[in-house]
Amino acid sequence: MHSEELVAGVLADVETSGLSDPEKALFRFVRKVNEDSVSIGPADIETLHQAGYTDEAIYYAITVCALFNFYNRWIDASGVHPMSDEAHRLGAKPFAIHGYSRSSQP
Repeated sequence: MHSEELVAGVLADVETSGLSDPEKALFRFVRKVNEDSVSIGPADIETLHQAGYTDEAIYYAITVCALFNFYNRWIDASGVHPMSDEAHRLGAKPFAIHGYSRSSQP
């Protein structure tokens, strides 16, 4: 599946998208972090453990979700103009090629 098709499918409906079952479980959890974080409990974490996620991976998912919420609110309140779809595509290419990890290699 082409990456743009996958993203479009996830945005349209996570449940019918091309994501794996563990990825869908993580997206459901992140949605809950966004919409109802106070209700998250041990059963939510256990569901992710059963899907193969470690505590560290869950921690990072929560952290990334929270940081994006912070950034979006800061940008909205500061009056920063939104980027075009093309600018987002160009900015995302290095991440698609190299991932999000920094390398010691230049």
